[in-house]
Amino acid sequence: MCGITGWVSFERDLGAHRDTLDAMVATMARRGPDATGGWTGRHAAVGHRRLLTIDPRGGAQPMVENTPTGSVALTYSGETYNFAELRAELRRRGHRFRTRSDTEVVLRGYLEWHEDVVHRLNGMYAFAVWDDRRSRLLMVRDRLGIKPLHYYPTSDGVLFGSEPKAILANPLVAPPLTWTECGRSSPG
Repeated sequence: MCGITGWVSFERDLGAHRDTLDAMVATMARRGPDATGGWTGRHAAVGHRRLLTIDPRGGAQPMVENTPTGSVALTYSGETYNFAELRAELRRRGHRFRTRSDTEVVLRGYLEWHEDVVHRLNGMYAFAVWDDRRSRLLMVRDRLGIKPLHYYPTSDGVLFGSEPKAILANPLVAPPLTWTECGRSSPG
């Protein structure tokens, strides 16, 4: 099933907030019991919980490509049904692959076509790509919304996750209700 989460902030250095990213990722343990990962940059932090399916060794996430002008980090949940065809097309365009995963195909597709990669994908997925080179976040969900993707705008960016509780794990977000507001007393 997998779970994705992340935080973009243009006013703070998120490299100093790895503990918050880890807390956001931890909320989705049931979505991905097999592996966990995180990546932080200056203005972005992305995390992942993984359920091993395709390429258990090579599909670790977030998947990052370091370029001479900056990093591109992808956190991905889902399945791209036409990834073999896209991989072949990208190889013809000069891309080299280190894994057999559809995740790497999506990442390399983004590197080749930027946002237009979404027009080439056939599948069920939700993913986010942070592009340091352009200081840009691309969040995508499949056309039918099979894979969930929730987001919460902040004063200087956005929080996102496969589940609302990943967003609520960030201290910038106050839960909309407390037990006392519901007419019940808090456990003492």
